[in-house]
Amino acid sequence: MVQGSCSDLTRIEVKLNANRMVVGTLRGFDQFMNLVIDNTVEVNGNENNDIGMVVIRGNSVVTVEALEPIARPQ
Repeated sequence: MVQGSCSDLTRIEVKLNANRMVVGTLRGFDQFMNLVIDNTVEVNGNENNDIGMVVIRGNSVVTVEALEPIARPQ
């Protein structure tokens, strides 16, 4: 499934449908925007739940935001 990978451990915030949000380290993705995220934390109001490594189906992704600058390839 994983066609793209992220060797520089990019931290991202993913907003999902049904007003859900997770934060974690992007490990990979494919052409359907399915995401593999490690060290994932589900953010629910003031409550945070550590959920480990997850695969998020692309059709449930609303937005993806980098939480730190991404280096441009040379």
